[in-house]
Amino acid sequence: MSVNPDLVERVFAPTAPYLVGREKVREFARAVFATDPQHVDPAAAQALGYADVVAPPTFAMVVQDLTLQQLIAEPDSGIVLERTVHAEQRFRYSRPIVAGDELTATLSVTGIRAFGTGAMVTSEAEITDAANEHVVTAVSVLLIGGEDA
Repeated sequence: MSVNPDLVERVFAPTAPYLVGREKVREFARAVFATDPQHVDPAAAQALGYADVVAPPTFAMVVQDLTLQQLIAEPDSGIVLERTVHAEQRFRYSRPIVAGDELTATLSVTGIRAFGTGAMVTSEAEITDAANEHVVTAVSVLLIGGEDA
């Protein structure tokens, strides 16, 4: 297996705060065809009780990506980007992400399963707001191909 098994239970440093911008939410909504007015219209979001536009559920991937970059850049990871496929994604929300949120994410590697010369790496990014309140846990599985024989 090319992936370092010692990554399991490794916790990475929190990311720098990510300020969720209204235009970023709107752009993301357009990109994923999220057409509900709450994603683009502040008045529609406010009518639902939110301070600003609400990000589509998969927007958490934007913040989680910052943590996955840490994992891939880890010198002893054994993860080679060219042999990596994002195989699975799940989210567990406490509340929606809203424009104006300042989010920080902390990644932990929760599992590695070997297969042949490759591995499946499972990680969880705990994403919190400026008050350190949980917003979402983003779970990813990366499929890492092994070196050619």
